[in-house]
Amino acid sequence: MGRMRSLLIPGVDKKLLVRDAIKTMPDPARRRFIAGGVSLGALTLLTGCDVSDSFSAESLLVEVSKFNDAVQAAIFNPYALAPTFPESAITRPFPFSGYYDQEDAPDINGKDWKLEVRGLVDNKKPWTLQELYRLPQVKQVTRHICVEGWSAIGSWTGTPLRDFLKLIGADTSAKYCWFQCADSDGYNSPLDMESALHPQTQMSFKFADEILPRAYGYPMKIRVPTKLGFKNPKYVISMEVTNDYKCGYWEDQGYNSFSGN
Repeated sequence: MGRMRSLLIPGVDKKLLVRDAIKTMPDPARRRFIAGGVSLGALTLLTGCDVSDSFSAESLLVEVSKFNDAVQAAIFNPYALAPTFPESAITRPFPFSGYYDQEDAPDINGKDWKLEVRGLVDNKKPWTLQELYRLPQVKQVTRHICVEGWSAIGSWTGTPLRDFLKLIGADTSAKYCWFQCADSDGYNSPLDMESALHPQTQMSFKFADEILPRAYGYPMKIRVPTKLGFKNPKYVISMEVTNDYKCGYWEDQGYNSFSGN
């Protein structure tokens, strides 16, 4: 797990930062803030914290983020599907997305790679790429939405994650699937179980009917079209079913964990 990074930039006006944080909240919560004049009492009501003048803006940001996650999880419909598109709508070239340059993306030898399975599952055997390729696969053409503001449509083929979880005897009453990736900084990301069981959440092995390119996460990425792009981990090397919230690379830096699109 990565260390928690400071969410505050030196010299930033904390009162303005709190007001900006409020803008990220869902509309119903935001209206309650406005009605309360963004008072300390309103902050206490919505975040559950004893907010006072000594309460730091950074702590408030964390609590607002938790509140936002809870609201999004509460209104998430596990049966609602993300829009799908004809193949003619696929974005070409599909953009590379990462916090590093494309040439620095992990270069994995698929012959040696194995998916490690841990946690609350009956069968903890590691899976080779060829074993995963033999599982039933489906194709989806869905939109990738980046937190930076751009989007692109891609064609992804792979095994529904819920089918794999059933195959390995996962405890689907657990709270999370947690993914570890091969990135040099140890990228990781938790996925709430309802989203993991969504019919469009996929262990993707192909892009545009070809073996998943290195740029898009070879040998396997987790495609979650109901989430923002950073919740779609690439270069996955292990999966853990757990009730423990293990944070994540961007979540440790203040991004909302639920992050539905």
